[in-house]
Amino acid sequence: MNDIFNKLSKSEFRSKFKLKQKEKDYIAQKGLDTIRHHTCDFISKRLAPAVIPNDGKQTPMKGHPVFIAQHATATCCRGCLSKWHKIEKGVELSKKQQEYVVNIIMEWIGMQLKT
Repeated sequence: MNDIFNKLSKSEFRSKFKLKQKEKDYIAQKGLDTIRHHTCDFISKRLAPAVIPNDGKQTPMKGHPVFIAQHATATCCRGCLSKWHKIEKGVELSKKQQEYVVNIIMEWIGMQLKT
């Protein structure tokens, strides 16, 4: 995971995403288990299908800590997932790939909570 975070840190666009206090408070209120559940749900519905009609536009830039994390970690659409994580477009994500994406997002959130 260090390799991908190192690459992401060199992207001006990806590096600009940070959790604000509002999102940190939301996470504290809901708990990390709930946030992980939300992440799994978002990934299975918005990223895992082989064909996503609105790919590239399915993840809002704000509104939930996971959405912000997805943009920061380039797990926001299948195009970014292909470019940054080498996960092929047009094929449904396996459970292992979904776990990988969830773990990347949760790791980023954990790092943000420490700042």
